[in-house]
Amino acid sequence: MKNIIRKSIAMLGFATIALASHAAMAEETKIGFLVKMPEEGWFQEEWRFAEQAAKEKGFTLIKIGVPNGEKVMSAIDNLAAQHAQGFVICVPDVKLGTAIVAKAKQLNLKFSTVDDRLIDGKGKPIESVPHMGISAFEIGKQVGAGLVAEMKARGWNMNEVGALRISFDELPTAKERTDGVLDALKAAGFPMANVVNAPEVKTDTESAFNAGSTALLKNQKFKKWLAFGLNDESVLGAVRAAEGQGIKADSMIAIGIGGSASAVSEFAKKDVTAFLGTVLISPKRHGYETAVNMYDWAKNGKAPPALVLTSGKIMYRGNQKEVKAEMGL
Repeated sequence: MKNIIRKSIAMLGFATIALASHAAMAEETKIGFLVKMPEEGWFQEEWRFAEQAAKEKGFTLIKIGVPNGEKVMSAIDNLAAQHAQGFVICVPDVKLGTAIVAKAKQLNLKFSTVDDRLIDGKGKPIESVPHMGISAFEIGKQVGAGLVAEMKARGWNMNEVGALRISFDELPTAKERTDGVLDALKAAGFPMANVVNAPEVKTDTESAFNAGSTALLKNQKFKKWLAFGLNDESVLGAVRAAEGQGIKADSMIAIGIGGSASAVSEFAKKDVTAFLGTVLISPKRHGYETAVNMYDWAKNGKAPPALVLTSGKIMYRGNQKEVKAEMGL
């Protein structure tokens, strides 16, 4: 009888331990962070700051690259299988909005977007999904103002200058940024007929180089150039294209967006290139803050703000330290 009692107590103990273990697993908070181009410096920085948030708050961060729609859907299934409670995503295509919303609802996953905002079938922002983005048009205007200021400092005649727009209009954020540049140029009296559009197939340096090379070759009447685009990589592609065609550094003014590692590397070169500056956008808020907000939503039921737009500041070779400190980097 005593043996039976002992065995019963032991079994009860094991059951209690198993239940406690199961409860602990159930309480573990897991958050996904999905980005469209994990090889780009900006997204690597977002992940780094999201990891910092995970370490501080004690949740598990699941990082997944999602370069296309199929990968997005597979990643969401993956997160559900790992019992994640939610995810932050920068989508490869904003038109996936309706499908992502349906998928997340089906799997009972909370989610928010970062950088690029989802749109519905009518092309309108899906306002029910919390979003942290960048004030794209205003940042573009900052680039435009910087280009104008440098043209004036060099004494250039605007009528003789070409403006190379590395475009990726499929992405609303990209179009808003370059539209902001054009708005500032137009306001300063720059002739819009001198704007040369160079569509890129991807938002990387190689694609921009190919697009820029073709555009420059077709418009050799311009001996002086401005260059702008969605990000640092696009603008650096334009700079490399100009170099390939013998356009000297003092004959082009190029300002990027992002403050990426690519921009910093360009500044570090011994020989000054046409890449004059970059609008530094802090990936800290986009990585750290979105991850913390998702954790609070999953853990405490506190939904993130519906819409947050961050800003930037032009960083040049000579003021990198000061600008980075000001932006909390």
